[in-house]
Amino acid sequence: MQHGRNFIPIAAVLACMLVLLCTLPVYAQPRVMRIVIDGSINPASAKYVRDAVESAEADGFAAIVLELNTPGGLLQSTREIVSDFLESPVPVIVYVRPSGGQAASAGAFITLAAHIAAMAPGTNIGAAHPITLGEGAQNIADSSNIPLTKATNDAAAFARTIAEKRGRNVHWAEQAVRGSISSTETEALRDSVIDVISPRLADLLRQIDGRTVETRNGSVTLRTAGARVIDREMSFQQEILDILSDPNIAYILLMLGMYGLFFELYNPGAIFPGVVGGICLILAFYSMNTLPINYAGLALIIFGVILFVLEIKIVSHGLLSVGGIIALFLGSIMLIESPPGADFLRVSLSVIITITLCTAAFFLFIVGKGIAAMRRQPTTGIDGMIGELGRVIEAIAPVGSVAVHGEIWKARSADDAEIPTGTPVRVAAAVNLTLIVERESPTKNEQSNT
Repeated sequence: MQHGRNFIPIAAVLACMLVLLCTLPVYAQPRVMRIVIDGSINPASAKYVRDAVESAEADGFAAIVLELNTPGGLLQSTREIVSDFLESPVPVIVYVRPSGGQAASAGAFITLAAHIAAMAPGTNIGAAHPITLGEGAQNIADSSNIPLTKATNDAAAFARTIAEKRGRNVHWAEQAVRGSISSTETEALRDSVIDVISPRLADLLRQIDGRTVETRNGSVTLRTAGARVIDREMSFQQEILDILSDPNIAYILLMLGMYGLFFELYNPGAIFPGVVGGICLILAFYSMNTLPINYAGLALIIFGVILFVLEIKIVSHGLLSVGGIIALFLGSIMLIESPPGADFLRVSLSVIITITLCTAAFFLFIVGKGIAAMRRQPTTGIDGMIGELGRVIEAIAPVGSVAVHGEIWKARSADDAEIPTGTPVRVAAAVNLTLIVERESPTKNEQSNT
């Protein structure tokens, strides 16, 4: 009995050890979080990165890999991402890819701020000169452009700070801001701007395995070879905000919002156009909050829509519609002043042409239907009786009665001549409730019978 009692605890201990030994390799395998930014840097992408850093710290990830391909973006959002990288307790790897991609403007700051900076073959980095929204071609830092000079000096100091913090080429970082220089991946590696060139993520994780980096919590040795890569997607809210940051989407929302409100004003009680228009306008204003809006262009767009609506109310033989098309097109082109080097802030010309043509076609269709309706002969009421055939049921001399469409009407002869009972007549006019009729000429068949 003694041996039996001792066997049960020993068996339980052995079973627990076996379970631990079986699960140890799973928990020992390092995990790397992968996030992707493929587009402009905006508040949505900044929130996406911050959430990823916090999640990686809470869940014990070995590192974060940001696959980056961006033409640039907002400086404020860039500062938020850089600050998160510099304060991150989890090593951050920025990997510029795919081939043909870039880390331009804001992307250069983000890449410099990473613990490990890597690029795929066929990519480039740099051209981080700040641009002043709304200044158009006047983005030259000199004594005549004080705001841009301040912005350039501030961005240059920002770049130097990041480069010094990560031990990268400080001179290159400053020249990327002041001189807008850009480098290929091989030039960036040669100039100590990046650490690694790698064609694939798995190869990159093998190359950096064993390297030591400085994080907020001290030195960390990377254990990334064979790591399990776990993707983290944007949340639904972040995806919506990212989409709304697109100038093309902002422009489309603006147009839909204005059309909805105009249709509601001209058709009170429709409700649906007003609700949709209000929502679209609010979303458009949010989207345009970060864009260089030209208010002259916005005024032209509103004026163009007003001309289209007036065409429905006023017969101008198409002049108002032509003016509306011109105003809408010119206003759409002028709406967003995209500075040189910031093509991602520009509304696509194809989108502008499509919206203009669709708007013109829609309003011209309505105008055409309205003119046709005005020219169409009335078919109801007393005016609809004109041209109809009837028969005299009470001799007209010169006033009598006729039957038209099964109804009896008071009638008078058009030439004051007597028209006997049973004579076919045609309604020539109507005065108040009296029909003016004239004898109907007999048809060819009637003539041949006689």
